[in-house]
Amino acid sequence: MTRTANDITSRGDLTARIRAAEQGSSVSALVAEYLRSLSDREAEFARLEAQQRRTQEQIDRFSARDRLDREELHGRAVR
Repeated sequence: MTRTANDITSRGDLTARIRAAEQGSSVSALVAEYLRSLSDREAEFARLEAQQRRTQEQIDRFSARDRLDREELHGRAVR
C-alpha cells in the first residue's frame, strides 16, 4: 500500500506532522530523509561487504587444526 504525505495528513494521522513539527521540518522532508538514510545504509553495507571480500581474498590458507584446544583457550583467559 502506497501512501503519500497528503494521504497521511488527510486521514487524521498526526504522528508524522507532530514529529516533523518537533524537528522544525515537514512530513515531506522527513520522508526524503528516511529514503536517503535507506540509500546510505545500502551503500555502507556494500562497502563493508567489499571490505570483507578483500580481507577473505588475502587469506592464503586456514587450518582449524592449528587452533587452541579448550584447555589451552581457558588457560589463556584473563583473570
